[in-house]
Amino acid sequence: MSINPEKERFLKEFGPGYGYPNSPNNVDHIRATQFKRLNDVVYLDHAGATLYSESQMEDVFKDLNSTLYGNPHSQSNCGNTTGDTVGDARRQILSFFNASPSEYKCIFTSGTTAALKLIGETFPWSNDSTYMYTMENHNSVLGIREYALGKGAAAVAVDIEDNADVDQRGEGKSGIKVVPHTVQRRSESGYRKTEQTSDTYNLFAFPSECNFSGLRFDLDLVNVIKEGSYEIQGTSPSRSGRWMVLIDAAKGSATLPPDLSKYKADFVVVSFYKLFGYPTGIGALIARNESAKLLKKTYFSGGTVAASIADVDFYKRRDGIEEYLEDGTLPFVSIASLHHGFKILNSLTMSAISRHTKSLASYVRNALLNMRHVNGNRVCTLYGVNDYELLRKNTGPTVTFNLRRPDGSWFGYREVEKLASLSNIQLRTGCFCNPGACAKHLGLSRSDLLSNIEAGHICWDDRDILHGKPTGAVRVSFGYMSTFEDGSKFLMFIESSFVSSPSQLTYFEKPFDPETVTTRYFLKSIIIYPIKSCAGFRVESWPLSSTGLLHDREWLLKSLSGEILTQKKVPEMGFITTVVDLKLGLLTVESPRCKEKLEIGLTSSELIAEREVTEIYSQRYDVQAYCNEVDTWFSYAIGRPCKLIRNYAFENNICSNKNRNIRMRRDVETKLNFVNEGQLLLISEESISDLNNRLRSKLHTEVNITRFRPNLVVSGGNPYSEDGWTNLQIGERIFTSVGGCNRCQMINTTFLGGSVQRSNEPLATLASYRRLKGKIYFGILLKMCDSIEQDSWLRVGQEIIASTE
Repeated sequence: MSINPEKERFLKEFGPGYGYPNSPNNVDHIRATQFKRLNDVVYLDHAGATLYSESQMEDVFKDLNSTLYGNPHSQSNCGNTTGDTVGDARRQILSFFNASPSEYKCIFTSGTTAALKLIGETFPWSNDSTYMYTMENHNSVLGIREYALGKGAAAVAVDIEDNADVDQRGEGKSGIKVVPHTVQRRSESGYRKTEQTSDTYNLFAFPSECNFSGLRFDLDLVNVIKEGSYEIQGTSPSRSGRWMVLIDAAKGSATLPPDLSKYKADFVVVSFYKLFGYPTGIGALIARNESAKLLKKTYFSGGTVAASIADVDFYKRRDGIEEYLEDGTLPFVSIASLHHGFKILNSLTMSAISRHTKSLASYVRNALLNMRHVNGNRVCTLYGVNDYELLRKNTGPTVTFNLRRPDGSWFGYREVEKLASLSNIQLRTGCFCNPGACAKHLGLSRSDLLSNIEAGHICWDDRDILHGKPTGAVRVSFGYMSTFEDGSKFLMFIESSFVSSPSQLTYFEKPFDPETVTTRYFLKSIIIYPIKSCAGFRVESWPLSSTGLLHDREWLLKSLSGEILTQKKVPEMGFITTVVDLKLGLLTVESPRCKEKLEIGLTSSELIAEREVTEIYSQRYDVQAYCNEVDTWFSYAIGRPCKLIRNYAFENNICSNKNRNIRMRRDVETKLNFVNEGQLLLISEESISDLNNRLRSKLHTEVNITRFRPNLVVSGGNPYSEDGWTNLQIGERIFTSVGGCNRCQMINTTFLGGSVQRSNEPLATLASYRRLKGKIYFGILLKMCDSIEQDSWLRVGQEIIASTE
């Protein structure tokens, strides 16, 4: 079988380090037999969480099914078995970090964050202490700052730089320069003064590998800080007192764990799901014995005391460091499972895993650096790659970047993530809870950050570009089971989705050639959706109100905690059918899960419970709630507790602006029911037909127009002619286009035979030719320009007069 030429070139450069050639099973065999659940998925978020293997889980279940584990605090045989297993796990973890059991202890926590919190709250801070930490640190490390400042200590973020001149001085100094940022202190009123002691303890924290850029720190930093053999620039806190060093090894340990026999850090923290996927919720603090004894814990619990008296202020701690710092009964079943994860890593060896993952990251980095648009401009800006030789030596299997358009403007990272998901590529975007590294690599000043926060930007929102700058980045990271094919598919995705070629300068096709003669358009369908995200019904004619089509999206379902429910999270809503009978004044609702249909009066009903004010989509609404009978019906229909509410504006549908000039676009105040943007959504039959032609040619499938939940379906003209419409008149009514409808994954859901089916289509196809500045458009949103008078109706068959001026 012939080999892929690209893979052949890859193997020529990285072959000795790729794929575990000296192990019993190579990476292709591991992937095919142990990770069948991946199928066509490209998983590139190992920095977030790596994956567990099938054999690992089989061994875990076999162990749990054959061994009786009891509470280790019990003196029974099964309790003793658990105690022995926990002891074995501690020794295995220390061995993983090459830490001598006579020098270090393993304290179990619920994860890295809990281990860091434990250090922060028990460290012997004083008014003379300093907490110093590198800019490249996770929020969980920054959080220790609150404990330090709260006890009167100083806190300062620093950059670590190479100082080439120092090595030649012969003064016993290292080649490391520490560049401090502003020293932080709270006023005396902001903390409780601590009792002065003869000893002052300081803490320095850094990651073995930055989870933002993949930069690996020189672990000799441990000795440099302890010895004070570094140059410090500018104003800094006093170096007096004893310096202790904390390494956040959560990211780095998956491929290159710190060697504590060489670099004797005081504290090392780790989460095991980062190493081998399972179990989650378990981590450890590896602490030097003498350092751990300085930690002063206030709370005591079951298993941590040798004796206590209930009605007297007396207790006696256990002597063991582990028992002193751990709380209550350990998650012993999870701890018993750790052995099977380490078994996987040991069979491959950490050095081989490091070489394997590094080869993939280097391959992807090189390819991204070489990508060019048709005009010669770079496509990709990589972070942490200032010096290529340094890069090859000091980076982990993480590639972080942003993408530019041919004109130099940025693609938003959310656009990349959205399109990657449509291509079955799982990656991570944002700042990855590492604000210092993010700001440093993106070149965001303190004023930039404050400006972004004032603009409303927070973690995990969609504001990926503000003031012309990215607010985060795209990150891909590799694990021990990652393959060349993962990297290759990712690069092909970037090439096809973001790199311009002579035949493709944009991903948003303009409407077909403009009509040379006047085109006539007609209204073909009217569809009403009374309850947001539930099925709608077709009508031949329907009245208008100040909010659009009467009763359209006038109701919605929300959870008991107040979350708005839609098909994105509750696809079962698509099975609920709705019909409004204007003559009878009834909303009738049916569900295959409910034996009886539900009828709700439009004007007055004994089912009405109360009125309330609620905030939805950042807007305040006066809403009407319903009685338990209604809420119980809907809860059963969607399989979770919920409440039905109605926009109370149905009693006040009066609009004031009476301007009917079709050529004018007026920003009049628009009344909305529970819609995201416009009052109505319009789609043309010709646009649907063009989309289906593309789907048939590529996938031999097509979609029904109802998938897009339009209110108005029109016919006539060329596909996507509606994109250029500014105003339109239907009968006597005037409407203004407020722009295209930005599509999401909801249109990829179908309801067949009582089951919900999801795919990547048609959104993936639309993304290939209907994408503009991170959004995928299909259909246009409308609002009414004039007030509604009595008997104002839309009717199927009416002619539509469209204006493009």
